[in-house]
Amino acid sequence: MLSGQEYSRTLILTSLPYYSMVASIDGVVQKSLRVIPDERGWLMEILRCDDELFQQFGQVYLTTAYPGVVKAWHYHKKQTDNFTCVHGMMKVVLYDGRPDSPTHGNIIELFVGDKNPMLISVPPGVYHGFKAIGPETAFFVSVPTLPYNYAEPDEFRLAPDSDEIPYDWGLLPGLKHG
Repeated sequence: MLSGQEYSRTLILTSLPYYSMVASIDGVVQKSLRVIPDERGWLMEILRCDDELFQQFGQVYLTTAYPGVVKAWHYHKKQTDNFTCVHGMMKVVLYDGRPDSPTHGNIIELFVGDKNPMLISVPPGVYHGFKAIGPETAFFVSVPTLPYNYAEPDEFRLAPDSDEIPYDWGLLPGLKHG
């Protein structure tokens, strides 16, 4: 574990009909983020080069999801993703699809955003996705360890309702997911 950092705890859920969720996936790190408010506003550090989980800088990007929209599933072979939700709330789900991993097949479901600020670090080979929950657009900031390669993207996708991952996002009809 990383010293000097607070980590959120995930619930162990075992009575779900289609899958079970566990508290960990090998290599995934969750770091609670501290909001520092004063009369001018507030500040929240997301990732620092002296954080023990920091590997290297690739790029920073912002993406959004409208309420109820799912952006899933994908994984990377080379890069580690470091991300958080900075506005609104998101349900983030991780699935360990690595055949040689000691946590192969594990699923983690996390709720991240205004009410639970945290940074999630996802190693290569772990599928991940998110769903905006609540009444407003959710803003998601990502700091991957590699820049996006337009010629040869390090991104491998499955549909959110793929049978390869035993998870039900509760997709809302009429919305664009993926």
